[in-house]
Amino acid sequence: MKIITLFFLLIVLPIEWEPDFDNAKKIAKEKHELILLNFSGSDWCGPCILMRRNYFESQVFTDMANENLVLVNADFPRKKKNIGTSEQVKQNENLAEIYNKGGSFPFTLLLDSNGKVLKTWHEKPEVSPEQWTAEIKTICDSKK
Repeated sequence: MKIITLFFLLIVLPIEWEPDFDNAKKIAKEKHELILLNFSGSDWCGPCILMRRNYFESQVFTDMANENLVLVNADFPRKKKNIGTSEQVKQNENLAEIYNKGGSFPFTLLLDSNGKVLKTWHEKPEVSPEQWTAEIKTICDSKK
């Protein structure tokens, strides 16, 4: 029974997002992976909520991301209860100054381990989660 429970937990564990961008770069260098940086407004941006639900939480994306990406979410919630620590808010603001000066939400970037932009997506992708995931995987494979 314990083995079945452990197996079930491993399959349904949500995807992990690295809260610290500098640490994400370090992990990406060590593991020879790319960084996917997502700017979201998790409690007010409808397309951001749909992107999380339909793309980031899809099994196809989760499987690919666990093998190829370090994920960072720069979230800009509006409800006080959802706002992170002052350090997290400052880091997200700094990331926005570098990567999202226009304030787009959702805005997703694929970066190398040095933080160089390889690809960007404004808004929610206009293709299926499977097609979008395949596009990211192709870029990841070309950088290995």
